[in-house]
Amino acid sequence: MTTQVRAGRAALTDRTERTDRAERVPKQDRSRVTRQRLLQAAVDCLAEHGWAGSTVSVVAERAGVSRGAVQHHFPTREDLFTAAVEYVAEERSTALRALFPQGAAGDRRAVVAALVDLYTGPLFRAALQLWVAASNEDQLRSRVTELEAHVGRETHRIAVELLGADESRPGTRETVQGFLDMARGLGLANLLTDDTARRERIVAQWTTLLEQALGGETPPGDPAQRTRSS
Repeated sequence: MTTQVRAGRAALTDRTERTDRAERVPKQDRSRVTRQRLLQAAVDCLAEHGWAGSTVSVVAERAGVSRGAVQHHFPTREDLFTAAVEYVAEERSTALRALFPQGAAGDRRAVVAALVDLYTGPLFRAALQLWVAASNEDQLRSRVTELEAHVGRETHRIAVELLGADESRPGTRETVQGFLDMARGLGLANLLTDDTARRERIVAQWTTLLEQALGGETPPGDPAQRTRSS
């Protein structure tokens, strides 16, 4: 057997093994990846084109799949965007949890700025498009309302934790919620114009207001709090 023949057979064997490995990838994993791409594409389309412009064909093109592939996972447009509602809710919660994995270390200015940034980013923009769509689509409305309530509670809980707020004190809960409502309003304003300069001044002012309202509170379980209590 010549060297060239042996090399050819080795190359053929290598290609066959790679093909076999690819074919052995579980179909459910490939399906999960495709579904994830479709949901991300749906969110991106909502943020860029709004509800009216986010057709199934547009989402399919954005995801790089056929219209048939979309319909395999989501038989109707409503099915696709109802799933996108859930995806957006989970992504927003994940983004919130990832803000300060080691805690905020008492830096309320950083917490205020980070939370405001969440309300002016692409995930919130996509969520707003879903709100608008849900106001006219009965099938979306109940799901959007339910998920937004969940995200709202999660956002409030994380804000309280990161700001070191003690909600047992009168007015603290309302103060934190007022800040979050303000941040949501900044997100709305940012839809039409780049509000960066004004937003920075508002972040600074709200940090001052929160410092005055919350004082030197620390989160429950904070080591400094335990030390002072001992």
